[in-house]
Amino acid sequence: MEIRPLDDIDRRILRSLQRDGRLGNNHLAEEVGLSPSPCWQRTRRLEAEGYIKGYTAVLDQEKLGAPETVIIEVTLNRHDDAVLETFGRAMAELPEVLEVYLTTGEYDYYIKVAVDGTRGYEEFLRHKLYRVPGIQHSRSTFTLRCLKQGGISVPA
Repeated sequence: MEIRPLDDIDRRILRSLQRDGRLGNNHLAEEVGLSPSPCWQRTRRLEAEGYIKGYTAVLDQEKLGAPETVIIEVTLNRHDDAVLETFGRAMAELPEVLEVYLTTGEYDYYIKVAVDGTRGYEEFLRHKLYRVPGIQHSRSTFTLRCLKQGGISVPA
């Protein structure tokens, strides 16, 4: 499938859906200045071309009992395929883990986790993270407040 460059209407569709992924096609069409049929076709094309990877709900960590966010820097003891795959699978299975980034620099991974305070974090470390084979070292930072959350901004 040929991916064509985004035009202004595509960008308006993306901005509107990023702001509210639950917008129905009729409301979306009205917001971006199209009739419903072409709007639906453009949205489906944006999905097919991979500009829209999916739709999700943003959940309230505090109401779900995990109000604290911790950033963990992890160094692995080896970097062979088996260790990397085992680590990646383990991170995907841990419900506290929100995001995982393979990085350059001093640490191999940055992990963002949601926990219930210092006790919840200790529980996560002792009973989950430190049981993952291949971890050599970790360093943690509790966040104080999130100043910005969300995806990439749609370019003008």
